[in-house]
Amino acid sequence: MLHLQNFINGTFVPMASGNYLPNLNPATAEVFSQLPDSDERDVQAAVEAAEAAFPAWSMLSAEKRGRYLIKLSELIDQNLERLAEAETTDNGKPLKLSRTVDIPRASSNLYFFGTGVQHFASESHFMEGVAVNYTVRRPLGVVACISPWNLPLYLFTWKIAPALAAGNTVVAKPSEITPYTAHLLAELCLEAGLPAGVLNIVHGTGPKVGAPLCEHPLVKAISFTGGTQTGKTIARTAAPLFKKLSLELGGKNATVIFADCDFEKTVATAVQAAFANQGQICLCGSRILVEGPLYEKFKEAFLAKVKTLTVGDPIQEGTNLGALVSEAHLQKVQQYISLAKEEGGTLLAGGERVHLEGRCSKGYFLQPTVFENLPHTCRTNTEEIFGPVVTLQPFETEEEALHSANFTPYGLAASVWTQDLTRAHRVAHALQAGIVWVNTWLLRDLRTPFGGMKQSGVGREGGWEALRFFTEAQNVCIKL
Repeated sequence: MLHLQNFINGTFVPMASGNYLPNLNPATAEVFSQLPDSDERDVQAAVEAAEAAFPAWSMLSAEKRGRYLIKLSELIDQNLERLAEAETTDNGKPLKLSRTVDIPRASSNLYFFGTGVQHFASESHFMEGVAVNYTVRRPLGVVACISPWNLPLYLFTWKIAPALAAGNTVVAKPSEITPYTAHLLAELCLEAGLPAGVLNIVHGTGPKVGAPLCEHPLVKAISFTGGTQTGKTIARTAAPLFKKLSLELGGKNATVIFADCDFEKTVATAVQAAFANQGQICLCGSRILVEGPLYEKFKEAFLAKVKTLTVGDPIQEGTNLGALVSEAHLQKVQQYISLAKEEGGTLLAGGERVHLEGRCSKGYFLQPTVFENLPHTCRTNTEEIFGPVVTLQPFETEEEALHSANFTPYGLAASVWTQDLTRAHRVAHALQAGIVWVNTWLLRDLRTPFGGMKQSGVGREGGWEALRFFTEAQNVCIKL
């Protein structure tokens, strides 16, 4: 049995309460580790360590700070298999996904910001014959980074990398559902020689750790990825304290398919976008809108492709869908399947829990599920399910497609499938989404701004946007 610990001031320490929480492998429903049930005392110790480490860390050159992040990136590469196995054990996703996407992306995050911060420039403004203005960007101090369970190390590093690169010190809270790889990253921080207190990791629940961390007066900014309701709570906490806030929240993303699309590529990618990571990615395309003349042909091909997907043991090479992250989440998704039926949806595929044999006989597995004949206004089509459940909807006109796509309170991402370049631009600009892919999905350039509109969040991550968020601009005016 593994017993994880908090990482505070450069060392692993026990939690103040002395209590642990069970951590389950969702594929087997068995407890494989214990994590600290931390509270405000652990948060206080972590913030104090970060505050003490800030002056020296912030005064290091960008190049020296970057070198630590690059070293961490290299250590992740060297420990790829160990980290991938840990991620799959913790999260339930297929091992091949952890091995080829999650862990490599975590390495890329650290390398990207470790090198990118060395090119982060400020501006100057010359007032002819009068004055010179120049802008400097200062690190904020202690910042909080709170990451979700669906892409544990991937999104954990997506937050801490720009925060550290910009010269801040960090108190980070990984999800209590998937804490393992954050613990292993702390081990790599020791190996990389990261100065004590620069990165502190406190495990535990939202009420006991997340809330006091967000409320702490020394925490200058909060970067959070997770559910919209939790984001609202954090926003209410942060607003009167005037903390900087970055919220990457939910999504209910549309895949908009026109009749002139590249058919085979569109079908294959639509299936991938619907069911990658068991549909547990905020960017998944869970509403598939298909132009009328193509609808029946697309539906037939889509369902045929879905039938080839294997739900199975995540460590097996042939598995396409692993386990959902927890029993509670499985039950939530099953409730939405029941709701879709109540709302008059026609079940085209899936809808049932999968019971495997052997070590995964008690795991939280669910068939990839497809519905049609649901109005775009119904709850199934407007609320985030965050599981392997998608709907097919025909449309007749571009205006109808846009109306349906934009109807939800979310506005994170969308994809458009057409060979008409003019239409691609027109539709992309009309979609209320922070990210629009044309003839592709989840193709990410880390330099680009990442985030959503409406209830999908506040602010942007990635590239210069992230480094600007984790710094404060100061203008200096010198009269000539």
